[in-house]
Amino acid sequence: MADPTSDLEPLFAAADEGVALDGLVLERAADGTYALETPTADHSALAEDELRSALESVPALVSNWRYWDAIGGEGTARRAFLRWCERAPLADATTANRTLEDDPLEVPERYDALDEGIVREWGQLRITARLVDGGEGERRYELRHVDDADRAREELEPCEDPRDARELSTDDGDGRYRPLKTAPTLRSGWIFSELSGRALVDAVEFFYPATIANWHRELRGELDVDHWLETAERQTGIYDVIDELPREAVGWMAEACCVDSQCLRRREWQYDEDDDLEPPGGDGPFPCREPCSLVVAAARKWAILESEEERTYELELTTSELNQLAELIDAVADGRTGEIREADVNDGANRYRARYLRAKRFDENGGLEATERERN
Repeated sequence: MADPTSDLEPLFAAADEGVALDGLVLERAADGTYALETPTADHSALAEDELRSALESVPALVSNWRYWDAIGGEGTARRAFLRWCERAPLADATTANRTLEDDPLEVPERYDALDEGIVREWGQLRITARLVDGGEGERRYELRHVDDADRAREELEPCEDPRDARELSTDDGDGRYRPLKTAPTLRSGWIFSELSGRALVDAVEFFYPATIANWHRELRGELDVDHWLETAERQTGIYDVIDELPREAVGWMAEACCVDSQCLRRREWQYDEDDDLEPPGGDGPFPCREPCSLVVAAARKWAILESEEERTYELELTTSELNQLAELIDAVADGRTGEIREADVNDGANRYRARYLRAKRFDENGGLEATERERN
């Protein structure tokens, strides 16, 4: 690493307003002398040459200040996210949200870790922060899919422009459009090897829009949550009906759409401010502050379906066929139909098993042969 104390003029200039970052505290007194405090020493009334000598003993603290001074943006989501990436203390965190810091590291331990690479996961993104050799504390960031953690760089498609993330996140690995950017269907096989801090934040935001901003709002205790009822009641036009969805159906909807297997955001909205939904909200690092457009669109269909009157039907099925229907629904709901081998006829969701059941129990119009029965 180049000597971070070779040019201290920016640090001296900042001392006029006071420096306090990660264990480095520096102030200039009215008489022009300096007060310096570090985790291992406390100096006062230092002349400039004495200050230079003292700073030479803490080069990591100096280079760390230099990097974050260049990053700037104190109090912004961008700065907080980059500090989270290397497990630096988060000054923005409220007491109630300190758990979002995730075991922060102080400078000496953090620099040792940065030499090896500090790895963080943001949804299906794997971020590695490293120190640049000879870079006076400069960091570079690698971004890849979590499924590619153990793959060599040469095996992955190289990307440089953060805007490439837009195209990478448009379709899944099978080429199907991804209407929900935070669905756990991000395709793998690519890598951004040498991103600056700003470029990293841009790429992450292209992959997962607004997640950094909402995470930062939550960190500061400022996340504004719109719960189901207030979201539903402000809908107009064709979506005006969603406020008629029964309370228990909203819980079923959250279980269907808003769990980790379907969306990587952590649901913070409930049925109402004082009425929590039963399904868990998930474990993702970034919060969901309101029902998304996909949920609202689906809720319209469910509101219409739930308005139908229940009827009782009779149909003839063997026990195995009844169990097979349950297996079919589970396979579709869990998205595993593509994993079932054609030769595995022991699986109730096997294609040939399903076709056999259709041939046996469904009429020529494709409907299940059932008779409506009057209810007592």
